[in-house]
Amino acid sequence: MGSMTGWTGKVLRVNLSTGAITTVDTGKYVNYIGGQGLGYKVIFDEVAPGTDAFDPANKIIFSVGPLTGTGAVCSGRTTVTTCSPLNPYSAVADSHFGGYWGSELKYAGWDAVIVEGKAATPVWIRIEDDKVTIESARRLWGKGTFDTQAEIASIMGKEAHVACIGPAGENLVPASFIRTGQSHHGGGHGGVLGSKNLKAIGIKGTQSVKIASNAAEWNKVLRENLAVIGANNQHVVPNSPQPWAEYTAATRWTAAPGRFWGAAEPPVETGTCDPKDLNSIGFRTLKSVFDLGPLAEKYTVRMGGCSSCPIRCHSELKIPALEKFGYSPYVASTCVGFSGPGAVMLKGSKDVVEKDDGPLMAKALGAQITNDLGVWCNYSQIAKDFDYAYNSGIIKKVLSPEEYTAMRFDLLEAKDVSFLTYFYEAIAFKKGEFSHMADGIAILAKRWNFGDDYWNTKKYSVWSKMGYPKHHSNETDAQVGTLISIVKNRDAQNHSHMNFIGSGLPLAKQREIAAEIWGNADAIDEPLNYTPITKAKIKFAKWSLVKLALHDSLTLCNWMWPMTVSPLKERNYRGNLGLESQYYSLATGTKKTEAELDFDAERVLHLHRALTMLQMNSKDMRKDHDALPSWIFNPKGGFVKGSDYMDRADMELSMDMFYEELGWDKATGAVTRATLLKFGMADVAAALDKKGLLLG
Repeated sequence: MGSMTGWTGKVLRVNLSTGAITTVDTGKYVNYIGGQGLGYKVIFDEVAPGTDAFDPANKIIFSVGPLTGTGAVCSGRTTVTTCSPLNPYSAVADSHFGGYWGSELKYAGWDAVIVEGKAATPVWIRIEDDKVTIESARRLWGKGTFDTQAEIASIMGKEAHVACIGPAGENLVPASFIRTGQSHHGGGHGGVLGSKNLKAIGIKGTQSVKIASNAAEWNKVLRENLAVIGANNQHVVPNSPQPWAEYTAATRWTAAPGRFWGAAEPPVETGTCDPKDLNSIGFRTLKSVFDLGPLAEKYTVRMGGCSSCPIRCHSELKIPALEKFGYSPYVASTCVGFSGPGAVMLKGSKDVVEKDDGPLMAKALGAQITNDLGVWCNYSQIAKDFDYAYNSGIIKKVLSPEEYTAMRFDLLEAKDVSFLTYFYEAIAFKKGEFSHMADGIAILAKRWNFGDDYWNTKKYSVWSKMGYPKHHSNETDAQVGTLISIVKNRDAQNHSHMNFIGSGLPLAKQREIAAEIWGNADAIDEPLNYTPITKAKIKFAKWSLVKLALHDSLTLCNWMWPMTVSPLKERNYRGNLGLESQYYSLATGTKKTEAELDFDAERVLHLHRALTMLQMNSKDMRKDHDALPSWIFNPKGGFVKGSDYMDRADMELSMDMFYEELGWDKATGAVTRATLLKFGMADVAAALDKKGLLLG
């Protein structure tokens, strides 16, 4: 392809088996936008269905989209795509990390890195613009991610950005992650790098990302974007009264007068953060107090984040007591990166150095340990699996007496947070039977013979026997969250709907906006007062999935995008859903409307469905893939005010309508020939037809 803007035009291919380093033209993937779409297309084209996640024939793709590196707001994401070790079919899954690695990849002149084969000995990939080499990682193998990043930066220079695995990935732990920066990680794919003997990819770029527009056009869109942006998760209402605010709600807009980054030198007051003051956007989200409680305020140094992001949702704290456990006092993470690792303290956590600091210390120490070892909490599912196995007596049965004693469950019972080191080191270093705790839901439950009570109890949050937990599902606008949660091969990772519902705006205002976007105010239910399925809810569910595919392909942060609403009363709290297409048009020079760009994103969604059908060798996705957990249903039928119970008959009808809206077969949930041809995917249709999986 000729000269490109937005994209760099080049994809890097590194074959670790042969040492070959080659270049692929990005142009062949542009119909799938980039990021997620590019990754899926590589897997479809190059990895045979049935390939095991840890087989050298599997490939792992690190990809970004046409907006990454351009300065578009919240465009610092990287999509990692591969066959996942966490589901029984090694079906395709994508993880995502933020930070600066993705932008640096573009600055080095690449849209993606395709890694294939397996090195004979441990290696890392060094990328400095067009100079790419495969380096020995013998000295790095066995090290944690903190030391690995530091050592590679000492070789490449402090400007380098590194994505790497810890011991968990090296030891092929299925629930391990790839980490970059202080606290950004792509969950579930660290073991795939380990299976290839690949420790890290270091990047240093000196180039720029070319865009088609002039500065005035670009800055106009950028200013509009900053005018409608909220706080973390696009929450547009503060959680405490402010002089400018009409509403308050329990949101992540946590800034307030008298609330500080307490460990900054000098401390920084977050203040009122009037939405018209663009210079205070970065103070709106004092995430540490949201994630760790009010005690965290005095330990907060600042809020960190990703390239091109003004929101800064990663809390960076200095907690001196962490040194008691052999770790740096400086810890950073966000959301489940704190809560998930600490949740294995099933009995609670006693004070460490001051009154009531136990819960904070469990989260901070858990984050520090897992960040270094590279263990992924699987959205807290490991803690829930541990809860079931420990309290049901299964762990005592499956572990030898010697291993049971060595695990120091006495510390757990004593509420001593030092138990976390025993827990996560056993997993990361594959110490005995207990390490299977991180094999993933489906594999662990079969190995340890979990009972029906595990699958059927809401407490354990198992969404699918494919092996993933719930993540903003039926508790999030009833049928909408439920339908979103059936599609992927891991947790839904979808905040398109969640951000709107949790924005903080009153229900009446949300319904006004819902009627404008999805055709009827009944797209939104009152929380825990659910009503039967409607066409508007179906449109909302599809819209949410398409927007997720769009953001993961452009690549934009779905924690912030889409800009459905805004904090501005004078806009009647409306956001701007045309911003993605405006950025895309200005960056690439290819003009697209919102509908046209959504069409491209929907193509990515259909490719995911087709890939999953091929990998599962199934055309009855409704039965084999999309089956809903029994715990979401009211045993007596119907909806119950005050609960998030679903009605089984209503959900069957919802799935019929959902499949029809997507152009999938109503009876089976399979993507059809007509839909694939509509989206220009004749090659995908032919692949399904060859396997006898094509309908229509």
